[in-house]
Amino acid sequence: MPTEALTVHAVILAGGRGTRFWPLSRKRRAKQLLALDGKQTMIQQTVARLLPLASAKRFWIITNDDLRPTILKQIPKLPKTQAIAEPIGRNTAPAIGLAAFLLLRQDPDAVIGMFPSDHVIADEKSYRTTIERGAEIAAAGENIVVLGIRPNRAETGYGYIEAGSLASGDALRVRRFTEKPALSVAKVYAGSGDYHWNAGMFFWRASTFLENLDRHLPKTFAALESLGESIGKSNYERKLRAIYPKLQSISVDYSILEPATRQPGAPSVFVIPAEVGWSDIGSWAAVYELLAKHPGDNILPRDAYSLDARGNLFWSSSKFVAAVGVNDLVVVETTDALLICPRERAQDVGKVVKWLEENRRKDLL
Repeated sequence: MPTEALTVHAVILAGGRGTRFWPLSRKRRAKQLLALDGKQTMIQQTVARLLPLASAKRFWIITNDDLRPTILKQIPKLPKTQAIAEPIGRNTAPAIGLAAFLLLRQDPDAVIGMFPSDHVIADEKSYRTTIERGAEIAAAGENIVVLGIRPNRAETGYGYIEAGSLASGDALRVRRFTEKPALSVAKVYAGSGDYHWNAGMFFWRASTFLENLDRHLPKTFAALESLGESIGKSNYERKLRAIYPKLQSISVDYSILEPATRQPGAPSVFVIPAEVGWSDIGSWAAVYELLAKHPGDNILPRDAYSLDARGNLFWSSSKFVAAVGVNDLVVVETTDALLICPRERAQDVGKVVKWLEENRRKDLL
């Protein structure tokens, strides 16, 4: 069944800062607005691979005031009213709730497909086929569908989905969700064959999501419902800025998905294994892994020379780069900052941003 016939709306979450990509990523130029693996930015790639499934009028991007102007420039076909700026970040549950109330007002049967704005998908054809399957299940009833990635290592930074019995086709029933387990637990999960990574891509009717939001986060539901009554009215922006900062900051994983598998009367929850060449590109080390064709390759700018150097990622837009006798480094140069770290410490780059914030270095944020 074509996804367009299912009235699927693509809700793309694009409010994150991408602090682990400093100094290239900044407050007004976050990771999703960068071209890390090609000519298109991450959010442009996200929209391009979804456009065959839904028209531009069914795209909704949830972002913030700092990023919204650039997003509208990068996605010129997106109606301006469908780039929604949160006054303040409140994690994924309120963001999806806001989108659900907007969509329900337009279409009582709307199915939401929720997508991160900054991931890489290598096999786009299989990806779209999987999305169509997920949307079909979500439209068929009070169902929640999540795409799962089979783990190839013990990763503590991802949520895990324990799959149960086969439900229909390739869809499996979900036994439980576990967010970011300890390393010892992640090793067990990765080796068992019964778990998938939660890649943050979900499908549900807007009405199904809001019913669950009301069940598990009633105060957030009530506040967003009140806000929804003002959609299209002159006081909407004022109410948005008054109500939104008071909402609980919580992810949809903790607030909706985990409880949905534990409580009686909850909707059916399914996982579809997605063999699509997925990567969340969570750090400079992940960029290296994406771009390196062979182990030990250097990823260098065009104007560069290397001698007895292996496994390095050097990023510079304006300077000649020479690498001599160094291995496994990340070096990122901008006009006002220089990052140097071992590739294995790339996850710690976010701590630099935290230090800059604590020391009020707004010029570097």
